[in-house]
Amino acid sequence: MNEPSSVVKRGIPPEALEVMKRIDARRRHFSRNLKISLAGMVVLLGVGLVVLGLDFKFMGKWLGFILTGLGFTLLVSILAISLACVFSVIGALGRLSRNPIFNAMATLYVSLIRGTPLLVQVYMWYLALPQIGGALQDLGLVGIQKYLTLPAIPAGIMALAVCYGAYMTETVRAGIQSIKIGQTEAAKALGMTGGQTIRRVIFPQALRVIIPPVSNEFIAMVKDSSLVSLMGVWELSFRAIKIGRRYFQSLEMLILVAVIYWVMCIILQTIQEKIEKHMARGERGEHG
Repeated sequence: MNEPSSVVKRGIPPEALEVMKRIDARRRHFSRNLKISLAGMVVLLGVGLVVLGLDFKFMGKWLGFILTGLGFTLLVSILAISLACVFSVIGALGRLSRNPIFNAMATLYVSLIRGTPLLVQVYMWYLALPQIGGALQDLGLVGIQKYLTLPAIPAGIMALAVCYGAYMTETVRAGIQSIKIGQTEAAKALGMTGGQTIRRVIFPQALRVIIPPVSNEFIAMVKDSSLVSLMGVWELSFRAIKIGRRYFQSLEMLILVAVIYWVMCIILQTIQEKIEKHMARGERGEHG
């Protein structure tokens, strides 16, 4: 059986099929031109780097040394985003709470953290927290300073987690509020408690709204994890800056580490796009 007859059987008129073909051809044409343009820009960028007289041999020599810090970068980022998810859920529930104390605490947390620079927060966890411990110890809390003096990596993880948890609080809150009130009422009618409703009904559906923006936050966190280099953590940026200063070739090292971060973000963005497509396909399946 020929194609037009099969199209008619599916209920699509030949005129509509022709329009769809034209739209698809335009998309392919745009995609091809976009790839050509991107490739041209990358080539121009490479030519510009050659014109600057970069020492590519030097960059290749220290590439392996810098990549050794990738483990610290991923460790800090993964642990921080995991804690940030916990803080964001607690913050979102506090923001939605009808208890004025819990709501006020969550509101203050979000406002304070989002209103101060991340760099200041990093130094607060690493430099100021031991001083707070000393003050509390003077007030009679013996030994508290030891527990409030954090090594560089835990301090960096906590700073990133608390900061991103505040930003993600609003994302989680919006995801929870996106679920229709009828879902909650149906859960109550079935005899579920508030906690069971959140765990079994609200959160599983809200994840489809929450996961894509959280993926964006993780990509941003991977880049912001470079701030832990200020505390002497031997991650990507610290190693690049260290070698650049030692041999007075900071430009080569900074460009090299920037390319590494760029490639990491491209990989993470590709994974994020696949996750978003999967979520969208599942949502269309439910409504279709």
